[in-house]
Amino acid sequence: MSDGSAIDRVVRHLGALAADATPGTRLPSVRELTAHHHVSPVTVAEATRRLVADGLVETRPGRGAFVAARRADPPRADLSWQTVALGSRRGGEEEMQALLALPPSGAIPLTGGYLDPDLQPAAALGAALARAARQPAAWQRGPVEGRLDLRAWFAHEAGGGLRAEDMVICPGGQAALSSTLRALTTPGDTVLVESPTYLGGLAAARAAGLRVVPVPADTDGVRPDQLAAAFARTGARLFYCQPLYANPHGATLSPARRAQVADAVRGAGAFLLEDDYARDLTVDGEAPPPLAADDPDGHVVYLRSLTKSTAPGLRIAAIGARGPAGARLRAARLLDDLFVAGPLQQAAVEFLTAPAWDRHRRTLRVQLRARREALLAALDRHLPSLAPRAVPRGGLHLWVRLPDGTDDIAVTAAAAAAGVTVFPGRPWYAAEPPAPHLRLTYAAAPPEQMDGAVRRLSTALPHRRAQVPSIPDTPTRATEPPPT
Repeated sequence: MSDGSAIDRVVRHLGALAADATPGTRLPSVRELTAHHHVSPVTVAEATRRLVADGLVETRPGRGAFVAARRADPPRADLSWQTVALGSRRGGEEEMQALLALPPSGAIPLTGGYLDPDLQPAAALGAALARAARQPAAWQRGPVEGRLDLRAWFAHEAGGGLRAEDMVICPGGQAALSSTLRALTTPGDTVLVESPTYLGGLAAARAAGLRVVPVPADTDGVRPDQLAAAFARTGARLFYCQPLYANPHGATLSPARRAQVADAVRGAGAFLLEDDYARDLTVDGEAPPPLAADDPDGHVVYLRSLTKSTAPGLRIAAIGARGPAGARLRAARLLDDLFVAGPLQQAAVEFLTAPAWDRHRRTLRVQLRARREALLAALDRHLPSLAPRAVPRGGLHLWVRLPDGTDDIAVTAAAAAAGVTVFPGRPWYAAEPPAPHLRLTYAAAPPEQMDGAVRRLSTALPHRRAQVPSIPDTPTRATEPPPT
Protein backbone atom coordinates (compact mmCIF):
# COMPACT_ATOMS: atom_id res chain seq x y z
CA MET A 1 0.00 0.00 0.00
CA SER A 2 1.33 3.46 -0.87
CA ASP A 3 2.33 6.03 1.74
CA GLY A 4 -0.54 8.27 0.63
CA SER A 5 -3.21 5.65 1.22
CA ALA A 6 -1.60 4.66 4.55
CA ILE A 7 -1.68 8.27 5.71
CA ASP A 8 -5.31 8.55 4.66
CA ARG A 9 -6.12 5.41 6.62
CA VAL A 10 -4.57 6.81 9.80
CA VAL A 11 -6.30 10.16 9.22
CA ARG A 12 -9.69 8.44 8.95
CA HIS A 13 -9.05 6.41 12.10
CA LEU A 14 -7.92 9.35 14.22
CA GLY A 15 -10.60 11.60 12.78
CA ALA A 16 -13.31 9.14 13.75
CA LEU A 17 -11.91 8.83 17.27
CA ALA A 18 -11.74 12.61 17.64
CA ALA A 19 -15.30 13.07 16.38
CA ASP A 20 -16.70 10.64 18.97
CA ALA A 21 -14.64 11.87 21.97
CA THR A 22 -14.93 14.95 24.12
CA PRO A 23 -12.36 17.75 23.84
CA GLY A 24 -9.20 17.01 25.79
CA THR A 25 -9.42 13.23 25.38
CA ARG A 26 -6.02 11.66 24.82
CA LEU A 27 -5.67 9.86 21.47
CA PRO A 28 -3.62 6.67 20.85
CA SER A 29 0.14 7.12 20.98
CA VAL A 30 2.45 6.98 17.98
CA ARG A 31 3.60 3.50 19.09
CA GLU A 32 0.03 2.25 19.31
CA LEU A 33 -0.89 3.63 15.90
CA THR A 34 2.21 2.26 14.16
CA ALA A 35 1.48 -1.21 15.57
CA HIS A 36 -2.23 -1.08 14.75
CA HIS A 37 -1.82 0.14 11.14
CA HIS A 38 1.60 -1.40 10.39
CA VAL A 39 2.98 1.96 9.27
CA SER A 40 6.03 4.03 10.12
CA PRO A 41 6.13 6.81 12.72
CA VAL A 42 6.61 9.26 9.87
CA THR A 43 3.24 8.25 8.43
CA VAL A 44 1.56 8.71 11.80
CA ALA A 45 3.20 12.11 12.23
CA GLU A 46 1.95 13.27 8.82
CA ALA A 47 -1.59 12.08 9.57
CA THR A 48 -1.52 13.90 12.92
CA ARG A 49 -0.22 17.07 11.24
CA ARG A 50 -3.16 17.07 8.83
CA LEU A 51 -5.68 16.70 11.62
CA VAL A 52 -3.98 19.50 13.57
CA ALA A 53 -4.25 21.71 10.49
CA ASP A 54 -7.97 20.85 10.28
CA GLY A 55 -8.45 21.86 13.93
CA LEU A 56 -9.55 18.39 15.05
CA VAL A 57 -6.43 17.45 17.03
CA GLU A 58 -3.94 19.33 19.16
CA THR A 59 -0.50 18.11 20.23
CA ARG A 60 1.13 18.73 23.57
CA PRO A 61 4.92 18.36 23.65
CA GLY A 62 5.98 15.31 25.65
CA ARG A 63 2.38 14.22 26.31
CA GLY A 64 0.95 13.20 22.90
CA ALA A 65 -2.11 14.07 20.82
CA PHE A 66 -5.50 15.12 22.18
CA VAL A 67 -8.93 15.96 20.82
CA ALA A 68 -9.01 19.69 20.17
CA ALA A 69 -11.66 21.99 21.53
CA ARG A 70 -14.60 22.45 19.21
CA ARG A 71 -14.44 25.62 17.19
CA ALA A 72 -17.45 27.85 17.62
CA ASP A 73 -19.09 29.02 14.42
CA PRO A 74 -18.12 32.64 13.78
CA PRO A 75 -20.92 35.18 13.97
CA ARG A 76 -22.61 35.87 10.67
CA ALA A 77 -21.05 39.05 9.32
CA ASP A 78 -23.10 41.90 7.89
CA LEU A 79 -21.13 43.16 4.88
CA SER A 80 -23.99 45.06 3.26
CA TRP A 81 -22.41 48.41 4.23
CA GLN A 82 -19.68 47.81 1.65
CA THR A 83 -22.05 48.33 -1.27
CA VAL A 84 -22.57 51.91 -0.14
CA ALA A 85 -18.87 52.55 0.49
CA LEU A 86 -17.73 51.04 -2.82
CA GLY A 87 -20.35 52.49 -5.15
CA SER A 88 -21.01 51.07 -8.62
CA ARG A 89 -18.93 48.26 -10.11
CA ARG A 90 -16.37 48.84 -12.81
CA GLY A 91 -17.40 47.68 -16.24
CA GLY A 92 -15.70 44.69 -17.83
CA GLU A 93 -14.85 42.77 -14.65
CA GLU A 94 -17.17 39.83 -15.34
CA GLU A 95 -16.05 39.60 -18.97
CA MET A 96 -12.37 39.54 -17.98
CA GLN A 97 -13.03 36.80 -15.43
CA ALA A 98 -14.85 34.78 -18.09
CA LEU A 99 -12.00 35.36 -20.54
CA LEU A 100 -9.47 33.94 -18.08
CA ALA A 101 -11.64 31.10 -16.77
CA LEU A 102 -10.22 27.59 -17.16
CA PRO A 103 -12.32 25.25 -19.34
CA PRO A 104 -14.28 22.60 -17.42
CA SER A 105 -13.00 19.04 -17.43
CA GLY A 106 -13.83 17.24 -20.68
CA ALA A 107 -14.59 20.41 -22.67
CA ILE A 108 -12.67 21.21 -25.83
CA PRO A 109 -11.35 24.78 -25.57
CA LEU A 110 -11.89 27.08 -28.54
CA THR A 111 -11.28 30.09 -26.35
CA GLY A 112 -8.40 31.50 -24.37
CA GLY A 113 -5.62 34.01 -24.82
CA TYR A 114 -2.58 31.81 -24.26
CA LEU A 115 -0.87 28.95 -26.02
CA ASP A 116 -1.82 25.37 -25.31
CA PRO A 117 0.78 23.92 -22.89
CA ASP A 118 1.97 21.64 -25.70
CA LEU A 119 3.04 24.75 -27.64
CA GLN A 120 4.84 26.46 -24.76
CA PRO A 121 8.66 26.26 -24.51
CA ALA A 122 8.39 25.13 -20.90
CA ALA A 123 11.66 23.16 -20.83
CA ALA A 124 13.69 26.04 -22.26
CA LEU A 125 12.03 28.55 -19.94
CA GLY A 126 12.61 26.30 -16.95
CA ALA A 127 16.29 25.92 -17.82
CA ALA A 128 16.64 29.69 -18.26
CA LEU A 129 14.96 30.38 -14.92
CA ALA A 130 17.15 27.79 -13.19
CA ARG A 131 20.27 29.49 -14.52
CA ALA A 132 18.95 32.89 -13.49
CA ALA A 133 18.09 31.69 -9.99
CA ARG A 134 21.69 30.58 -9.42
CA GLN A 135 23.03 34.08 -10.11
CA PRO A 136 23.05 36.14 -6.89
CA ALA A 137 22.89 39.41 -8.82
CA ALA A 138 19.48 38.45 -10.22
CA TRP A 139 18.01 38.65 -6.72
CA GLN A 140 19.27 42.17 -6.11
CA ARG A 141 17.45 45.38 -6.91
CA GLY A 142 18.24 46.53 -10.41
CA PRO A 143 17.22 49.65 -12.34
CA VAL A 144 13.57 50.48 -11.79
CA GLU A 145 13.12 50.69 -15.57
CA GLY A 146 14.38 47.12 -15.92
CA ARG A 147 17.56 45.47 -17.10
CA LEU A 148 19.35 47.45 -19.80
CA ASP A 149 19.99 44.41 -22.00
CA LEU A 150 16.30 43.42 -21.86
CA ARG A 151 15.18 46.96 -22.66
CA ALA A 152 17.63 47.01 -25.56
CA TRP A 153 16.08 43.82 -26.95
CA PHE A 154 12.59 45.32 -26.85
CA ALA A 155 13.82 48.57 -28.42
CA HIS A 156 15.40 46.64 -31.28
CA GLU A 157 12.15 44.74 -31.80
CA ALA A 158 10.31 48.06 -32.12
CA GLY A 159 12.12 48.63 -35.39
CA GLY A 160 14.74 51.20 -34.44
CA GLY A 161 12.42 54.06 -33.59
CA LEU A 162 13.07 53.71 -29.86
CA ARG A 163 16.21 53.33 -27.73
CA ALA A 164 16.76 51.18 -24.68
CA GLU A 165 16.49 54.35 -22.59
CA ASP A 166 12.94 54.84 -23.89
CA MET A 167 11.72 51.45 -22.66
CA VAL A 168 10.48 50.28 -19.26
CA ILE A 169 9.94 46.63 -18.32
CA CYS A 170 6.49 45.69 -17.01
CA PRO A 171 4.98 42.56 -15.39
CA GLY A 172 2.90 41.60 -18.44
CA GLY A 173 1.08 43.42 -21.20
CA GLN A 174 -2.07 44.14 -19.19
CA ALA A 175 -0.06 45.96 -16.54
CA ALA A 176 1.72 47.95 -19.24
CA LEU A 177 -1.59 48.83 -20.86
CA SER A 178 -3.19 49.93 -17.61
CA SER A 179 -0.20 52.06 -16.61
CA THR A 180 -0.08 53.74 -20.02
CA LEU A 181 -3.75 54.68 -20.02
CA ARG A 182 -3.44 56.21 -16.56
CA ALA A 183 -0.14 57.96 -17.30
CA LEU A 184 -1.25 59.65 -20.52
CA THR A 185 -4.82 60.56 -19.59
CA THR A 186 -6.88 61.87 -16.71
CA PRO A 187 -10.27 60.50 -15.61
CA GLY A 188 -13.03 61.79 -17.86
CA ASP A 189 -10.83 61.96 -20.98
CA THR A 190 -11.81 60.23 -24.20
CA VAL A 191 -9.85 57.33 -25.65
CA LEU A 192 -10.49 56.05 -29.16
CA VAL A 193 -10.41 52.30 -29.84
CA GLU A 194 -10.92 50.04 -32.81
CA SER A 195 -14.33 48.39 -33.08
CA PRO A 196 -14.18 45.58 -32.11
CA THR A 197 -11.07 45.59 -29.93
CA TYR A 198 -9.26 43.75 -27.16
CA LEU A 199 -11.54 43.18 -24.19
CA GLY A 200 -8.72 43.88 -21.72
CA GLY A 201 -8.14 47.26 -23.32
CA LEU A 202 -11.77 48.23 -22.87
CA ALA A 203 -11.71 47.08 -19.24
CA ALA A 204 -8.49 48.98 -18.48
CA ALA A 205 -9.80 52.17 -20.08
CA ARG A 206 -13.03 52.05 -18.11
CA ALA A 207 -11.17 51.28 -14.90
CA ALA A 208 -9.11 54.42 -15.54
CA GLY A 209 -12.30 56.47 -15.73
CA LEU A 210 -12.04 57.11 -19.47
CA ARG A 211 -14.82 57.60 -21.98
CA VAL A 212 -14.36 54.97 -24.69
CA VAL A 213 -15.36 55.85 -28.26
CA PRO A 214 -15.22 53.12 -30.93
CA VAL A 215 -13.88 53.65 -34.44
CA PRO A 216 -14.99 51.16 -37.13
CA ALA A 217 -12.46 48.64 -38.44
CA ASP A 218 -12.65 46.14 -41.29
CA THR A 219 -10.35 43.53 -42.80
CA ASP A 220 -7.77 46.23 -43.60
CA GLY A 221 -7.72 47.54 -40.04
CA VAL A 222 -9.11 50.74 -38.61
CA ARG A 223 -10.71 53.13 -41.11
CA PRO A 224 -8.57 56.31 -41.31
CA ASP A 225 -11.46 58.55 -42.39
CA GLN A 226 -13.52 57.51 -39.39
CA LEU A 227 -10.48 57.88 -37.12
CA ALA A 228 -9.90 61.47 -38.26
CA ALA A 229 -13.59 62.24 -37.79
CA ALA A 230 -13.55 60.75 -34.28
CA PHE A 231 -10.53 62.86 -33.30
CA ALA A 232 -12.25 65.99 -34.58
CA ARG A 233 -15.57 65.22 -32.92
CA THR A 234 -14.28 64.15 -29.50
CA GLY A 235 -11.02 66.04 -29.02
CA ALA A 236 -9.40 62.74 -27.95
CA ARG A 237 -5.62 62.65 -27.54
CA LEU A 238 -5.12 58.88 -27.42
CA PHE A 239 -5.97 56.05 -29.83
CA TYR A 240 -5.50 52.42 -28.73
CA CYS A 241 -4.74 50.15 -31.66
CA GLN A 242 -3.57 46.61 -32.47
CA PRO A 243 -2.31 47.04 -36.05
CA LEU A 244 -1.04 43.44 -36.34
CA TYR A 245 -3.50 40.50 -36.15
CA ALA A 246 -5.89 42.50 -34.01
CA ASN A 247 -7.69 40.64 -31.25
CA PRO A 248 -10.45 39.52 -31.80
CA HIS A 249 -10.96 40.03 -35.55
CA GLY A 250 -7.42 39.29 -36.77
CA ALA A 251 -7.06 42.20 -39.22
CA THR A 252 -3.69 43.74 -40.04
CA LEU A 253 -3.52 47.43 -40.88
CA SER A 254 -2.98 47.58 -44.64
CA PRO A 255 0.07 49.34 -46.14
CA ALA A 256 -2.13 52.02 -47.68
CA ARG A 257 -3.74 52.84 -44.34
CA ARG A 258 -0.58 52.98 -42.23
CA ALA A 259 0.38 56.45 -43.46
CA GLN A 260 -3.23 57.66 -43.31
CA VAL A 261 -3.59 56.57 -39.70
CA ALA A 262 -0.30 58.24 -38.83
CA ASP A 263 -1.49 61.44 -40.50
CA ALA A 264 -4.76 61.39 -38.54
CA VAL A 265 -2.92 60.93 -35.24
CA ARG A 266 -0.37 63.60 -36.08
CA GLY A 267 -3.06 66.02 -37.21
CA ALA A 268 -4.89 65.63 -33.91
CA GLY A 269 -1.73 66.14 -31.87
CA ALA A 270 -2.47 62.76 -30.26
CA PHE A 271 -0.78 59.54 -29.22
CA LEU A 272 -1.26 56.13 -30.79
CA LEU A 273 -0.83 53.28 -28.31
CA GLU A 274 0.43 50.39 -30.46
CA ASP A 275 -0.27 47.05 -28.81
CA ASP A 276 2.09 44.71 -30.68
CA TYR A 277 1.02 41.60 -28.76
CA ALA A 278 1.17 39.21 -31.77
CA ARG A 279 4.58 40.05 -33.25
CA ASP A 280 5.76 36.45 -32.73
CA LEU A 281 2.49 34.79 -33.77
CA THR A 282 2.86 35.13 -37.55
CA VAL A 283 1.58 32.11 -39.46
CA ASP A 284 1.83 33.14 -43.13
CA GLY A 285 4.44 35.39 -44.74
CA GLU A 286 6.30 38.06 -42.81
CA ALA A 287 4.80 40.63 -40.48
CA PRO A 288 5.11 44.32 -41.41
CA PRO A 289 7.29 46.45 -39.13
CA PRO A 290 5.72 48.14 -36.11
CA LEU A 291 4.22 51.59 -36.56
CA ALA A 292 6.80 52.76 -34.02
CA ALA A 293 9.55 52.08 -36.56
CA ASP A 294 8.39 55.06 -38.65
CA ASP A 295 7.50 57.66 -36.03
CA PRO A 296 9.88 60.63 -36.13
CA ASP A 297 7.95 62.87 -33.75
CA GLY A 298 7.08 60.53 -30.88
CA HIS A 299 3.37 60.00 -31.48
CA VAL A 300 3.54 56.21 -31.12
CA VAL A 301 3.69 54.57 -27.69
CA TYR A 302 4.89 51.00 -28.21
CA LEU A 303 3.74 48.02 -26.14
CA ARG A 304 5.20 44.53 -26.59
CA SER A 305 4.64 41.41 -24.47
CA LEU A 306 6.31 38.00 -24.41
CA THR A 307 3.50 36.22 -22.62
CA LYS A 308 1.20 35.42 -25.56
CA SER A 309 3.97 33.82 -27.62
CA THR A 310 5.65 31.87 -24.80
CA ALA A 311 3.75 30.95 -21.62
CA PRO A 312 1.37 32.64 -19.17
CA GLY A 313 4.00 32.51 -16.43
CA LEU A 314 6.49 34.66 -18.33
CA ARG A 315 4.92 37.94 -17.24
CA ILE A 316 7.37 40.16 -19.08
CA ALA A 317 6.45 43.08 -21.33
CA ALA A 318 7.81 46.50 -22.19
CA ILE A 319 6.34 49.91 -22.93
CA GLY A 320 8.27 52.57 -24.78
CA ALA A 321 7.82 56.25 -25.60
CA ARG A 322 10.03 59.26 -26.21
CA GLY A 323 10.06 62.65 -24.56
CA PRO A 324 7.83 63.68 -21.65
CA ALA A 325 5.47 60.78 -22.42
CA GLY A 326 8.28 58.33 -21.75
CA ALA A 327 9.11 60.04 -18.48
CA ARG A 328 5.48 59.80 -17.37
CA LEU A 329 5.34 56.13 -18.25
CA ARG A 330 8.47 55.37 -16.23
CA ALA A 331 7.07 57.29 -13.27
CA ALA A 332 3.75 55.43 -13.49
CA ARG A 333 5.44 52.04 -13.54
CA LEU A 334 7.59 53.01 -10.54
CA LEU A 335 4.48 53.91 -8.54
CA ASP A 336 2.67 50.73 -9.57
CA ASP A 337 5.29 48.04 -8.95
CA LEU A 338 8.66 49.64 -8.12
CA PHE A 339 10.35 47.10 -10.43
CA VAL A 340 9.86 43.69 -12.03
CA ALA A 341 11.37 40.64 -10.32
CA GLY A 342 15.03 40.27 -11.25
CA PRO A 343 15.11 36.48 -11.73
CA LEU A 344 12.22 36.68 -14.20
CA GLN A 345 13.95 39.43 -16.18
CA GLN A 346 17.20 37.46 -16.20
CA ALA A 347 15.36 34.32 -17.33
CA ALA A 348 13.79 36.28 -20.19
CA VAL A 349 17.21 37.51 -21.31
CA GLU A 350 18.62 33.98 -21.06
CA PHE A 351 15.79 32.62 -23.20
CA LEU A 352 15.66 35.38 -25.82
CA THR A 353 19.41 35.30 -26.48
CA ALA A 354 19.62 31.48 -26.73
CA PRO A 355 18.99 29.38 -29.87
CA ALA A 356 15.87 28.05 -28.16
CA TRP A 357 13.99 31.31 -28.92
CA ASP A 358 14.38 31.06 -32.70
CA ARG A 359 13.61 27.33 -32.62
CA HIS A 360 10.46 28.04 -30.64
CA ARG A 361 9.25 30.66 -33.09
CA ARG A 362 9.83 28.37 -36.08
CA THR A 363 8.03 25.48 -34.41
CA LEU A 364 5.21 27.73 -33.25
CA ARG A 365 4.56 28.98 -36.78
CA VAL A 366 4.18 25.42 -38.07
CA GLN A 367 2.00 24.30 -35.17
CA LEU A 368 -0.30 27.33 -35.28
CA ARG A 369 -0.79 26.88 -39.03
CA ALA A 370 -1.75 23.24 -38.55
CA ARG A 371 -4.28 24.13 -35.86
CA ARG A 372 -5.72 27.04 -37.81
CA GLU A 373 -6.17 24.90 -40.92
CA ALA A 374 -7.75 22.09 -38.89
CA LEU A 375 -10.28 24.52 -37.44
CA LEU A 376 -11.04 26.02 -40.86
CA ALA A 377 -11.51 22.54 -42.34
CA ALA A 378 -13.87 21.60 -39.52
CA LEU A 379 -15.93 24.74 -40.10
CA ASP A 380 -16.08 23.97 -43.84
CA ARG A 381 -17.41 20.48 -43.06
CA HIS A 382 -19.87 21.16 -40.26
CA LEU A 383 -20.68 24.88 -40.25
CA PRO A 384 -19.84 26.26 -43.71
CA SER A 385 -21.96 29.34 -43.13
CA LEU A 386 -19.58 30.33 -40.30
CA ALA A 387 -16.34 29.79 -42.21
CA PRO A 388 -14.60 33.19 -42.34
CA ARG A 389 -13.98 34.59 -45.80
CA ALA A 390 -10.96 36.55 -44.57
CA VAL A 391 -8.42 34.42 -42.71
CA PRO A 392 -5.88 36.18 -40.49
CA ARG A 393 -2.24 35.55 -41.37
CA GLY A 394 -1.32 35.33 -37.70
CA GLY A 395 -2.54 35.59 -34.16
CA LEU A 396 -4.54 33.02 -32.23
CA HIS A 397 -8.17 33.53 -33.24
CA LEU A 398 -10.83 33.35 -35.94
CA TRP A 399 -13.66 35.88 -35.87
CA VAL A 400 -16.82 34.24 -37.21
CA ARG A 401 -20.12 35.92 -37.91
CA LEU A 402 -23.30 34.25 -36.72
CA PRO A 403 -26.59 34.45 -38.63
CA ASP A 404 -28.49 37.67 -38.13
CA GLY A 405 -30.68 37.60 -35.04
CA THR A 406 -28.59 34.95 -33.26
CA ASP A 407 -27.93 35.53 -29.57
CA ASP A 408 -24.17 35.03 -29.24
CA ILE A 409 -24.37 34.85 -25.45
CA ALA A 410 -26.96 32.06 -25.65
CA VAL A 411 -24.88 30.19 -28.23
CA THR A 412 -21.85 30.41 -25.93
CA ALA A 413 -23.83 28.92 -23.04
CA ALA A 414 -25.29 26.17 -25.22
CA ALA A 415 -21.84 25.35 -26.58
CA ALA A 416 -20.46 25.01 -23.06
CA ALA A 417 -23.27 22.60 -22.24
CA ALA A 418 -22.33 20.62 -25.36
CA GLY A 419 -18.70 20.37 -24.26
CA VAL A 420 -16.92 23.13 -26.20
CA THR A 421 -15.96 26.57 -24.91
CA VAL A 422 -16.16 29.61 -27.19
CA PHE A 423 -16.34 33.33 -26.49
CA PRO A 424 -19.18 35.65 -27.56
CA GLY A 425 -18.49 38.66 -29.71
CA ARG A 426 -20.55 41.20 -27.80
CA PRO A 427 -18.03 42.12 -25.05
CA TRP A 428 -15.38 43.09 -27.62
CA TYR A 429 -17.41 46.13 -28.72
CA ALA A 430 -17.34 49.44 -26.89
CA ALA A 431 -20.87 50.15 -28.19
CA GLU A 432 -23.68 48.10 -29.69
CA PRO A 433 -22.32 45.33 -31.96
CA PRO A 434 -23.40 45.59 -35.62
CA ALA A 435 -23.81 41.80 -35.89
CA PRO A 436 -23.42 38.70 -33.70
CA HIS A 437 -20.01 37.04 -33.71
CA LEU A 438 -17.99 34.36 -31.93
CA ARG A 439 -14.25 34.38 -31.28
CA LEU A 440 -12.82 30.91 -31.90
CA THR A 441 -9.29 30.26 -30.67
CA TYR A 442 -7.23 27.66 -32.54
CA ALA A 443 -4.18 27.73 -30.22
CA ALA A 444 -5.76 26.12 -27.16
CA ALA A 445 -6.55 22.63 -28.52
CA PRO A 446 -4.64 20.18 -30.75
CA PRO A 447 -5.59 19.76 -34.44
CA GLU A 448 -7.18 16.34 -33.91
CA GLN A 449 -9.79 17.86 -31.57
CA MET A 450 -10.96 20.60 -33.94
CA ASP A 451 -13.47 18.45 -35.81
CA GLY A 452 -15.12 17.28 -32.60
CA ALA A 453 -15.14 20.80 -31.22
CA VAL A 454 -16.97 22.21 -34.24
CA ARG A 455 -19.43 19.31 -34.27
CA ARG A 456 -20.27 20.12 -30.66
CA LEU A 457 -20.56 23.81 -31.54
CA SER A 458 -22.95 23.00 -34.38
CA THR A 459 -25.44 21.56 -31.90
CA ALA A 460 -25.51 24.89 -30.05
CA LEU A 461 -26.69 26.96 -33.02
CA PRO A 462 -30.45 27.53 -33.26
CA HIS A 463 -30.39 27.78 -37.09
CA ARG A 464 -27.65 25.47 -38.21
CA ARG A 465 -28.37 25.78 -41.93
CA ALA A 466 -28.79 29.55 -42.02
CA GLN A 467 -26.53 31.27 -44.49
CA VAL A 468 -24.61 34.33 -43.40
CA PRO A 469 -25.24 37.26 -45.78
CA SER A 470 -22.29 38.66 -47.65
CA ILE A 471 -20.91 41.89 -46.23
CA PRO A 472 -18.62 44.39 -47.99
CA ASP A 473 -15.68 44.13 -45.59
CA THR A 474 -15.19 40.36 -45.80
CA PRO A 475 -13.28 39.59 -49.02
CA THR A 476 -12.92 36.03 -50.23
CA ARG A 477 -10.40 33.85 -48.50
CA ALA A 478 -6.90 34.00 -49.92
CA THR A 479 -6.02 30.91 -51.95
CA GLU A 480 -2.26 31.26 -52.36
CA PRO A 481 -0.29 28.53 -50.62
CA PRO A 482 1.38 29.56 -47.37
CA PRO A 483 5.14 30.11 -47.55
CA THR A 484 7.38 27.48 -46.06
